[in-house]
Formats: sequence, C-alpha cells, structure tokens
Amino acid sequence: MALASLSWCLGAALAVVCGPWWPQVHSTLAPENEVPLRPTMWLPEGKITSVTLPKGRTRRLYFTLRKKAPAVSVTVSPCDLPVEWTLAARTLKDKPLKSLQWSTKKSMPEMWWRGPGTEEKIYSFTGNTVDTYRGTSYPQASIYILRLRSKQQNTRATVYLHEGLGPSGTFPVLPADPRVHTLGVGMTSVTLSWAPSASVSSLPHIQGTYDYCVLVNSQQNYPSLCAAQNSMTNKKDEKQVKERRRRVTAWPILKEWWWQQWDTYPEPQNLPSSLDDEYANLQCVCQGTESVCTVSELLPETLYYFDVFVIDRVNGTSAAYKGAFARTHEEARPEITALREGELRWVTFPDRGSSSEQFFNFRPRGWQKSGLLTLQSCGGSEKIKVTVFSKGQVLASQAVGGDISHIWLQGSPSYLIHLERKGTATAAEEPALSGGLAASVKIQISSAYHRRGVPSLPTTLQIKSFNRLRGCNRVTLAWMGTEERSLYCVYRRKLGNHEAEAAGVSALTAPCLGPESRSDTERVLCKYFQELNPRRAVTTAVIGGLEPGMAYVFDVYLMRRWGIPIKYASKMIKTRKEC
Repeated sequence: MALASLSWCLGAALAVVCGPWWPQVHSTLAPENEVPLRPTMWLPEGKITSVTLPKGRTRRLYFTLRKKAPAVSVTVSPCDLPVEWTLAARTLKDKPLKSLQWSTKKSMPEMWWRGPGTEEKIYSFTGNTVDTYRGTSYPQASIYILRLRSKQQNTRATVYLHEGLGPSGTFPVLPADPRVHTLGVGMTSVTLSWAPSASVSSLPHIQGTYDYCVLVNSQQNYPSLCAAQNSMTNKKDEKQVKERRRRVTAWPILKEWWWQQWDTYPEPQNLPSSLDDEYANLQCVCQGTESVCTVSELLPETLYYFDVFVIDRVNGTSAAYKGAFARTHEEARPEITALREGELRWVTFPDRGSSSEQFFNFRPRGWQKSGLLTLQSCGGSEKIKVTVFSKGQVLASQAVGGDISHIWLQGSPSYLIHLERKGTATAAEEPALSGGLAASVKIQISSAYHRRGVPSLPTTLQIKSFNRLRGCNRVTLAWMGTEERSLYCVYRRKLGNHEAEAAGVSALTAPCLGPESRSDTERVLCKYFQELNPRRAVTTAVIGGLEPGMAYVFDVYLMRRWGIPIKYASKMIKTRKEC
C-alpha cells in the first residue's frame, strides 16, 4: 500500500513539472453546444437602453445595421459620473461557415470572434455629459461594438441607437447657447432665463408634451436628472446602509463576493415612459414652456445652484441646460449704536403710531464682564420692549414702563440691546417735554464689576411734608432712602398764582426729566444718606429762604454712580402768609 501511494505522488509531481511540454488536447465539443464566455447584449434600434457599469469593467453592446442604412447615430447619456465609451466596427475577412448550426446557446457575436477579421475604431468620448456620434455606415462592417467603462465608481448610463439621416426626435434639442442666465437676484428670490429649446419652439406645441423644470439646491449643479436623483437617494440610503452593516452576516458578504467574480450583468431595461415616477422625490418646479422663472422663498445670504431641464414626457427623455448659481442678498442689517460707559442716552422713535426698533451694543469693563442696564419709558401709553442678546442667545426680555427697570448682565464680553416700540400714542397723548425733548426711553448702562446685583430702590417715592413744621419762609420734607450710601438732591420751583390756583404741576413733574434738565439755581441742597435698616431709612431736609404765601414745587432726585437718577413724586407746598 505504501509503495502504491508513493508511485501516485511521483506521477502527480511529474504531471505538474512536465505538464507545459505535453501537447494540449482541445475539446471535441461541437461549436453549437459551447456556452459563450460572457453573455452578449444586443442594442435594439429606436429604444432607450439602460446599462449598468460596474467600476473598472468594460461593458460591450453589439448591433448590426440594415444593408441600406445610410447613416447611424449612437447617443450615450451618463447618469452622474464620467464614462469612457468607444464605437468600433468589426469586419470579417471570411464569411462564417455554412455548416455551423446557429443555436440559442451560442450568440452570433461570439461566433464571429472565432473567425479572422479586422476591427476599426470609429469614435471615442470621455465625460459625464450627453454625447452623440453621427456618421455614415460602414458597408464592410459585419458588426458594431460599443464599449462602455466607468473608472471611478459603479454607475449607469443610457444608450440610444438610431438608423437614418437627421435627428431621431427622441431627445429634446438644446439651443446653441444652453446656459442658464440670472436676470435678477434679491434677498429671497432669483429670476432665471434661458434660450428656448428647438424642440419646443419649432415643433407644433401639444399640451403636456414638453416641460421646463427648474431644480434648486444648495450643493452643486447636476449634469442630468439622473444625477440629481442619485444624489437625493444616496442621502436617504446612508442611514439604511449603516443599519444594514450592523445586522450583516458572513454568508451574505461571501455570496456577494462570489457573484461579483462573474462578468454577469442585468438584462437591459427601458426607461419609464413618464418621468414623474422616476423623479417624484425631486423638488423640481415644472412650469410648462415658459423660459423665464422666478424662484422665491429662498434664504437670505445663501448660495444656491439652479438647473433647468427640458423634458419630453412622451418619450420619457430629458436634456439638461448648463446650470447657474447665485448668492442671495443679505438682510438689511440695522444700524447698531455703541453705548459708552455710564452714558445716559435718550432714545427717540420719530414715527408715532407705527412699530420701530433700535439696536445698541455695549462692552463692559473688568474681567467679570458684568453690567447694569437701566431703562425708563417716557412715552405715556406707548409699549416699549427691551431684549438683550449675547452670542445669538436671549439673556433677558421684558417690557419697559414709567418705573425704572434694571437688568443685570454678567458673563459675556459684549451685549446687543434691542429696543422695540409698539405704541399707538399720538402727539396729543404724549406729554410735552421742556426744552424740545421728545424722548421715549431713557437708557443707561455701566460696568458693574464692583457690584453683585441690582441696586436697591426706595420702598416708596412719595415726599412727605409736615404741616406743623411749615412756616412762612421754610418747610420740612421727608422721604425714604436705601441701605446704600447715595446722594440725594432737592430742587424747588416757584409757581405763579394761576398755577397755584389750578393746583397743577407743570411739565417739570414728568418722571423722565432728570436733574440734567433742571437749572442750577433751582437746586437747594444735596446730601448723602445711608441706613442699613430699610424700615428706618427716612431722611429729612429743611428748606429755607422761601417767600411767605407762595406755592413751591419740590423734587428729590436719588443720584447714583451708575444707573438713571431716580425722581421722587413732585410735592407742591404753599408757605404760610402769617407766622
């Protein structure tokens, strides 16, 4: 047994070493029973044929022409990627043997390959645009071979064969200038125009035969409708591919690899007669045969790409114009005024009865980046709203009234302040301010790196007078203070007889008018006051040098190093005539 095994191994070794010098034995299988090495694909005339192109592999399509065909045209339409394609004519030197029996198991091109012949290259092209070869037929050619190849990725293309002179009429004809022009660009709209297609203008128009469709996107221009469709579907399939990879097993991967080793291709498929189902998910705007289109509802300051396709709905074909791109205009940015440290500003809204807005910017000092914003509305029945932004986020938003409002800001190097008025007050309703001032809002902001929050306010802004202490040339006033050390200034104004009888308070009693609007001769005294107990924070002042029997208006202002001065309610007091 061991000897027989050893002789078998030696014989196998001799077969491997000496095999190349042994004569080759050809198969005696009859030609009609042989199976071709690769399945052949015939290109029909007058039909749109879809071809799948795997990466790096050459697809071959074969066709023959009628004997009296004067000319031939071949149109190749790549989907999205560049495709290399060549057209060649193969001529046989000898006719096929009559004794060969044709069978379905053996294709005709495969039989011609076995015979001697010459092949002549007619045309070649590389690109991702539609290209057509037109030329006369070769009388000596026995068969035509169309080779297609994609070097980048798997893709597909469509091929159309036409026999005869002139265009086939299957594809829409583009004009001599196939560019899309932009007539106008706005903030949210773009107007486009393009030269009409000869298929639409020269032929009698039938309702629903041709359409111009405009595709808008923010990524790129597409050379064809097929390319746009692939781009949309690839985005939707990305999530599905990730989920599929999680659940995939070893057997599907092995099976897919096994079948890819064979040079097999799917059967040719015709495109659908209507493009509605093929490109239903594209956001195309089809507008009939008008060659001017306005695309609206766009975003400001955004780059958009515009593609125009002329579609033949009868044959299910399309042609792409050379797309254009445009950037919409930016929004009208409002003027932003910089606020200086501690600056008191009167903000006016000139257009009464209509909404208006103003913007301000402030950069606080100090490493804590904090600030105190103080506002007071002076517009009567007008509605003022303040909103503070930082880095696109809303930090505070509130209404501003006649009482002073404080907004504490902290943690940002810059603040954007937005004041908006939505008032309906008229000129008669708004109180007149002295000195020609027509302010609606008083605003003041300062860096508050030495503070920890909003300053305290008095519990009441009423001024009290003591009747028993009222004399002929002096009065005694009392008001509430705060636990913080602050400066209080008292102003007086003598009233005439008419104002005293009417018991009215002039325009100087307006809450928005601060000490900056008062004359220095009206100031009678300024004093500092502080009381840690808010309930006992009461201060008094004796005002002398008055005339007997005269009416006076007294105003007290709380003066602070930051923020708007706080005005107490005006108090009218009449001195005694006799003491």
